[in-house]
Amino acid sequence: MAKSYRRLHEQVIARPGASERLAALRAETLSEIGLYELRRALDCSQAELALRIGDSQPAVSQLERAGDLRLSTLHKYLAGLGARLQVVALFGEGEDETAVPLRIGDELEAKSR
Repeated sequence: MAKSYRRLHEQVIARPGASERLAALRAETLSEIGLYELRRALDCSQAELALRIGDSQPAVSQLERAGDLRLSTLHKYLAGLGARLQVVALFGEGEDETAVPLRIGDELEAKSR
């Protein structure tokens, strides 16, 4: 007999430590996600996002496929999804890696107000 998704989901969530494991998997997935996948994960259509950021649906589609974005464009896109842009410079490797947050996103936010 086939089980419904809802029932399977409830069984998985009921297991000890499931919430923590799912949160870790979600964080790992989001750390390697593209703009298209991010928008889809947030259940937002290109047309809806285009309305939010004052652009056209084809422009959103083109932006998601672009290999090189301006920070201001990325900032606007993410703001339309309810997120803030944070830029981090990484120095070194492995345990010696140092992350230095840059204020670029803050400057973009201030300019858009």
